[in-house]
Order: sequence, then structure tokens, then C-alpha cells
Amino acid sequence: MTCTPMVIEHGAPRETAGRSVQELACYQTLDRLGIDYLRADHESAATMELCRSIETGLGCPICKNLLLTNRQQTDFYLLMMDGQKVFKTKHLSKALGCARLSFASPEQMQALLDVTPGSLTPLGLLHDEAHRVRLVIDQPLLSWPRIGVHPCRNTSTVALETRDLLERLLPALGVTPTVVCLPEEDA
Repeated sequence: MTCTPMVIEHGAPRETAGRSVQELACYQTLDRLGIDYLRADHESAATMELCRSIETGLGCPICKNLLLTNRQQTDFYLLMMDGQKVFKTKHLSKALGCARLSFASPEQMQALLDVTPGSLTPLGLLHDEAHRVRLVIDQPLLSWPRIGVHPCRNTSTVALETRDLLERLLPALGVTPTVVCLPEEDA
């Protein structure tokens, strides 16, 4: 098995062959909004462990993204949190004031955000025109100068200013995030 080296470039790829429509839509949206970003192309990175070397190459942390739903599967939440932090459902449920949450299915992820498992990203919210998914951000991410996220495909990662995500991208998508403060350890 050969390992393809990671390639880091500024902005969208010049060659679009083999890239999904969803991925290209992410770049088009970032470019249309005038958001500056670095792009790393790499082998599939569907887990936080596989993202470690990408973080080093891009010089910023990559956030963990989880799609969650309530028991009735009527409310959906995209949680952005530090990839090093352990996720405990009970803490988020308490912070949001809702019943115990569970992970949404791959089918729900595809239907709501047009992404597959391992490629979940806040950039997927550009495909949520009905605004069915509520974005939830763990408070420590707000202090990160830059943040890494997949562009709806886990063979690329973009690094952008956290401020651009919060002040330019999300408002352009009509998304107002809910900020929570999840504990570091199980309390």
C-alpha cells in the first residue's frame, strides 16, 4: 500500500476532476464570501487520530464534528468540539435542556447535510437549506485563531480563521450557533 503525500495549497483546487459536487460547493462558497483558507489534500481521514498529521501540516487544530438527534428524531444538532475532548451525551443534553441525545444515522447525515460519515463538517450546513440542523459549538473552539474542517469530503481539509467561520460564513448561511461549555472530564 502506498501512502499519498499530503499537498497543501492556498484556496480551491485548480483541477476539479474526481472532486464531489458537495466539496466544490464548499470552495465556491468560501471564495464567493472572500474567505481566505489553506487546503490540504490527503488520504481519507475519517477519524480524529488520522487528522493529527493534517493538523501539523495546516498549523491548526481540526475540530470533531458529531451529528446528534433527539429520541423522536425530530431535532438535529451538529456539535463542533475539540478533537481531544471526550464527548459525553449527558453533558450536551443538559446544556441544551433536552432529553438524551443519540448519534444520527448515516442516512440522516446524507439527507440533512449531504455528507457521509467521516466527512461531517459545518460546511455541510450550506446544504441544509431548510435549517433542520442546529449548530452547537463547544465554547473553547471560539478561542482558536484558526480551525480545520473537511469540505464535505474527508480527503481534503480546509483551515480558515475561526472569526471568518463565525462572522462571515455562518451568517451567510443563515446559521446562528448555540455555544455550550462542555466539561473537560466526566463530572
